[in-house]
Amino acid sequence: MDPYSEILSGLKLQGAIFFRGEFSAPWFINAPTSAHLAAALGLEHAHVVNFHLLTEGEARVELPAGSTLDLTAGEIVIFPHGDAHYLMSTDGACRVEDAAVATKVRARDLSPLRCGGGGAPAKFVCGYMACDPFFCSSVVSGLPAVISVSVRSDSAGRWMESSLLHLLEEVGSNSVGSAAVLAKLSEALFIEALRNYAARLPDRCAGWLAAARDPHIGRALVLLHSRMAHSWTIADLASEVGLSRSAFIDRFSQLLSMPPMTYLTRLRMHLAARALVTSAMSMPTIAAQVGYESEAAFNRAFSRELGVPPARYRSMNGPSRDEGRT
Repeated sequence: MDPYSEILSGLKLQGAIFFRGEFSAPWFINAPTSAHLAAALGLEHAHVVNFHLLTEGEARVELPAGSTLDLTAGEIVIFPHGDAHYLMSTDGACRVEDAAVATKVRARDLSPLRCGGGGAPAKFVCGYMACDPFFCSSVVSGLPAVISVSVRSDSAGRWMESSLLHLLEEVGSNSVGSAAVLAKLSEALFIEALRNYAARLPDRCAGWLAAARDPHIGRALVLLHSRMAHSWTIADLASEVGLSRSAFIDRFSQLLSMPPMTYLTRLRMHLAARALVTSAMSMPTIAAQVGYESEAAFNRAFSRELGVPPARYRSMNGPSRDEGRT
């Protein structure tokens, strides 16, 4: 697998389509922050990344600070940090009541919301991605407020767009299983958009996406994520990716702003935190899964990274004792 597929497939992305819009110019929608969206979707404890795929027509995106972005059919626009924004026709100011959008989202109503002044049409498919905490801190934190890419630039993106539109029609006819497939397609669409965005990054760009694209550091990331419990050393990793120790440390730190072992520790602790919150596994089991033979060493590393011991973290955030064990 390439680094994107290998790593992102293991980070528990939870995606869904939550809204369709069929607008005619002039039109205007005030899109809330992802925190408000998360509350409406019952995802208060997740970081929600929302996106809009324009399938027909033209539109404009505006951030509260005043920057704008014009979209054409086939472009997907993503808000990694969940910033509030406005969607509108390129000539429009016909406001859609916020309550109408919120009602659609809460009801998971995928029938199109139709509004506007009767002019040029624009059609949207809107969705969200609830992100794993480590994904958010490592990948999303390095992205700008808004990114856009065309999903029609390659065959994979075109196939996903046509499949989404086909399944949305099936959802309307209550086809069995189509909603679940839609969720998986929305995740795939999100990953494909990130892949296309990363391919356009300048050669000297840093950050997780640039690191995953790098032939040496991308390989190292795959190794760390797929064999997290292995007792890695710098020498082992450098040898695996074909670099000297010093060149490997320098390149990794340049792209990810931290040394390899710091990255590995943070990865282990954030995935341990997820296990503490989502399961009732014993502490020694979780420690072993993230590469610690000693529960005491795991406790110390967890406390350094997250500020509280793992037992306390579980009591504050984890499942109740009545929930099933895994």
